[in-house]
Amino acid sequence: MSTEMTTHYELLHAEGSATPIKGWVRGVPLEAQAHEQLRNIAAIPFVGPWVAVMPDVHLGKGATVGSVIPTRGAIIPAAVGVDIGCGMAAVRTTLRAGDLPDSLAQLRSSIERGVPVGNGPGGEHRRLPDSIETRLAQSGLMARLEAIKAKHRKIRTDKIDRQIGTLGGGNHFIEVCLDESDAVWVMLHSGSRGTGNLIGSYFIERAREQLAHRVLGFHLPDKDLAFFMEGEPLFDDYVEAVSWAQDYARANREAMMARVLQEMRHRLPKFQLEKMAVNCHHNYVQKETHGDQDLLVTRKGAVSARAGELGIIPGSMGTRSYIVRGLGNPDSFHSCSHGAGRVMSRTRARKEITLKQHREATAHVECRKDAAVVDESPAAYKSIDAVMAAQSDLVEVVHTLRQVLCVKG
Repeated sequence: MSTEMTTHYELLHAEGSATPIKGWVRGVPLEAQAHEQLRNIAAIPFVGPWVAVMPDVHLGKGATVGSVIPTRGAIIPAAVGVDIGCGMAAVRTTLRAGDLPDSLAQLRSSIERGVPVGNGPGGEHRRLPDSIETRLAQSGLMARLEAIKAKHRKIRTDKIDRQIGTLGGGNHFIEVCLDESDAVWVMLHSGSRGTGNLIGSYFIERAREQLAHRVLGFHLPDKDLAFFMEGEPLFDDYVEAVSWAQDYARANREAMMARVLQEMRHRLPKFQLEKMAVNCHHNYVQKETHGDQDLLVTRKGAVSARAGELGIIPGSMGTRSYIVRGLGNPDSFHSCSHGAGRVMSRTRARKEITLKQHREATAHVECRKDAAVVDESPAAYKSIDAVMAAQSDLVEVVHTLRQVLCVKG
């Protein structure tokens, strides 16, 4: 680490393991279950040289959300998860706050009609702008998917025609925001939708099946940490499939952004897009070199933050979000958090957050105010201010955004 940079991480030792855990968790809660899950990950011999923990860390399935897991010669499908390539996109427009109508209700309704949301019949495909249709046709995505399916016929591919350019549910969202100069931004959060989920689930199950026939020289504390070793056919097949899903997720965000901008052009004054645009994954794996080691780096709820690289760290509904520039901190494997991070499970949030509290917390945002979204209310998440303070050695803030409109799946 450079002498100019002051590190903010704490060393969270992994009991019974020589692999350290470096956590950017000062001033933010770290639940005991998440800490235990991190120790389980760090105990695997091919994980390392250390695990990096982001300030939005919380318990996940298999691997902890808000973690950076480097591996040598192996890959853990459940660490990547099933929302492969999930991430963020944002663009800045030439519009200013004064160009927006006093009520954004009609614009929200228009975006909700133009970009299918949810996971049911309403979350299916509608015609994309011609430019996006052409780009997708020329991308080779469909041919690559057919090549994957030819080797793994149990992978369903029928969802892609219905879901490209759609939002999904859960914590996925579309927002219209204002920055510190009152410039209007569009920001959205989604991934590889049902097709990526099917691919992820399929390979997680194959890894579990293969685990049953392995002779391990170590204890694997959780079957969800089942893995493929480099040189095995399923390793190469998974890398091929996860790379496809990550490319598809990026294309899906581009398709959604085109739909949102199309709806905005129907209802707002003429505008152009400014040069600043970001499209980044936060659930993915890729080969990287750190120091003198070639690693497979899995970011599960973490964003690449190489020196000078732009990224997006969203807050929750009703709180600030940030466009950031990476500082290239080697201790975090050049990574930062992917958001505020949950502090309540969805079940707990539905029990503890009242509709009145949700409406008060989102009073300044044109968004859904019904009981079905209280599990996404700001109180269900960590303080974005604390999260940003904990990682000031990982990123610098370029723009601070405040939502004025939010569409939830």
